[in-house]
Amino acid sequence: MNNTSLPAQQALLLTLRTPDLNEQQCENYLDELESLCTTLGIEPIERLVVPIKHLHPRYLVGSGKAQELSEIAEDIGVDCIVFDDTISPSQQRNLEQISGLCVIDRQEVILEIFSEHARTKEALLQVGLARMEYSLPRLTRAWTHLSRQRGGTRGTRGEGETQLEVDRRVVLNKITKLKRELAKLQSQRTTRRKQRTSVPVPTGALVGYTNAGKSSLLNALTGSSAAVEDQLFATLDPTTKKMELPGGTKVLLTDTVGFIRKLPHNLIDAFHSTLEETVVADILIHILDASNPEVRQHIKTTEEVLNELEVSDTPTLLVFNKIDLCKDELHLAQLHSEYPNALFVSIKEDSGIDTISQKLEEMLFRSTPQVLFKFPLSKYDLVAEIHRSGKVLHEEYQDDSVLIEARVPVKLKYKLAEYTQHFQKA
Repeated sequence: MNNTSLPAQQALLLTLRTPDLNEQQCENYLDELESLCTTLGIEPIERLVVPIKHLHPRYLVGSGKAQELSEIAEDIGVDCIVFDDTISPSQQRNLEQISGLCVIDRQEVILEIFSEHARTKEALLQVGLARMEYSLPRLTRAWTHLSRQRGGTRGTRGEGETQLEVDRRVVLNKITKLKRELAKLQSQRTTRRKQRTSVPVPTGALVGYTNAGKSSLLNALTGSSAAVEDQLFATLDPTTKKMELPGGTKVLLTDTVGFIRKLPHNLIDAFHSTLEETVVADILIHILDASNPEVRQHIKTTEEVLNELEVSDTPTLLVFNKIDLCKDELHLAQLHSEYPNALFVSIKEDSGIDTISQKLEEMLFRSTPQVLFKFPLSKYDLVAEIHRSGKVLHEEYQDDSVLIEARVPVKLKYKLAEYTQHFQKA
């Protein structure tokens, strides 16, 4: 990247239409790119679909097309060209030389958004690492901010060492330092998670496409006040809150970073902390924007990321949000037909939220073991724990003991194994 923040205020947006794409798909890609740019504060002045037969190694498009696009950008007076497609460092340099403008791709826009939205120390380190790794092969661009960060260089430059070599060494050192700091924080997070999971409370994770309403749903289910913004990637840091199911069972729910098409793999790695919550969750709540015409593609995108995290077998509740914005009744009817087990809600209008709690309770305990416990009266604290974390089916007090038949999380079943009388099949 050529500065600590993108200097461009107005941009020409481009997406490439290869033979395997249709016009509507390309327009959808541009819609999303426009939302990304708007989130970053860049004003899209013009957007174009560029038909090509195949990708070109030098300019991504042919040299003639690259010149034509440069002239269009000059005519409309923009100061930045944004590609929806990934451009290599050499293509970026070539396009900037031919146009005389800043040229960036979707990945750089997402990186800048992440940088602006990171709040916690870990998120700041993670996005810093992702930016450094992205920028390393692009050091021939104007890295003036690195020299400011570096300070004096007396005694550090070898004979014949170029400025590029100095910059490269600075970046590599920064990457090493960031990785070391992240490893320390991740170790601390693992310890905290172990402490949390040692308490046998069921856990859930909110997943889905960015801006589908995950933070709003977390607030609605837990009564919390997590930040909610109508923009992409408003949530980067994992937020965990406690909710109570209708039967009284406590559940820990975690909001996670939103997914998006063409999310670079290094960003998935960079935000592993928030995505890790999906790996350890007992249940996933996959929330979607029912009013978005691309909602089926959003489902596919999220499922692809979940497959990469190897959590596709985790019980998942599909929730279609924003039905109040869905004016196309046929579209909504088709979603009902295609996803008969999904729930359709409007968080904004507080419609259908109770059904989510009920369905969560049903799903959580459908797969939990049904066990008969016998506790001495002196162990009433364990009885209370079953009431908090499980679903009591029958409770009977005897002279010197308490018999409880309940469905409980697996972690709690093993914790209380010495008080188990017998197991029954779920």
